[in-house]
Amino acid sequence: MKNEILSRIQKKFPLVPKPFETIANELNTTEDEVLNILQKEKTDAIIRQTSAIFDTKRLGYKSSLVAFKIPHAKIDDAVKIINSHPGISHNYERNHDFNIWFTLGISPDSKLGLEKTVELLAKLTQADDYIMLPTLKLFKINVKLNTTGKDEKKEKVKKVIHKEIELTPLHHAIIAKAQYDIEMVSEPFKDIIDELEIDYDTFFSILAELQDAGIMRRFASILNHRKAGFNANAMVVWDVDEENGEEIGERAATFSAVSHCYLRPKYDNWPYNLFTMVHGKTTEETNSIIEDIAKEIPSTSHMPLYSSREFKKVRIEYFTPAEAKWEELHD
Repeated sequence: MKNEILSRIQKKFPLVPKPFETIANELNTTEDEVLNILQKEKTDAIIRQTSAIFDTKRLGYKSSLVAFKIPHAKIDDAVKIINSHPGISHNYERNHDFNIWFTLGISPDSKLGLEKTVELLAKLTQADDYIMLPTLKLFKINVKLNTTGKDEKKEKVKKVIHKEIELTPLHHAIIAKAQYDIEMVSEPFKDIIDELEIDYDTFFSILAELQDAGIMRRFASILNHRKAGFNANAMVVWDVDEENGEEIGERAATFSAVSHCYLRPKYDNWPYNLFTMVHGKTTEETNSIIEDIAKEIPSTSHMPLYSSREFKKVRIEYFTPAEAKWEELHD
């Protein structure tokens, strides 16, 4: 039962006043049972966060994956400096000369901007070298750990056409509230609608509108990979033909164990342009999935970069004063 519930809340969280009652009805159990299980999983840190997942770019933010080359003796100090920036959502040590990998999002109000912020971080951390790897083409971003073992090996990846909308103050207010973790209680959205003085229909219709516009990717639970038993997660980088990169990326994205799939730029010191995040419970399982992908996509070479340490994994908090304070501190 537990694994079925965890699978359900990762894939499509019910956007209704009583979502856990809906899940209980689907699984022929009670709301109390669902809540008891989820509250325990939350306490045990299996569930990392349950909230709206927004598209950084669609909110006007600029973002990039960045890799720093940091001398081993300086890693701890460098990580503190990098993680102090509120736009850092993920930061890992990986098995490569470019050893510190992080994602950075910069708001449209930033005085420094993306490139200057990375330059400043490189200077502050005394990085030997760095590369910026912004997304050129996104094929997939959808973390769904196969908790039941029943997921198909492949899945269809829908091409989404976004509607354009003009964000109102109410849109911004809901984004500001929905980005945070909900409580595992019978009516988890009640505090939001009470605080904003709106009704459930308005709240859910705005979320649906944000999703249609691609501003909200989805509303879902994200699990703590390692605590959920997925201990071998590799960022696999591939050197693929740039002319056929889109077709190759689309093929790689169909593998269910691939949660993220992007095309990124190549450099003289970095020949890899296709990035896939592959999740497995063991290194053997992950390597087997990588081998299966390698049989289906043409590449000159590929390399799995396993994370040896996780330094930060959070959601960026959108439209807060934290970025301006960081920039003022480092002016």
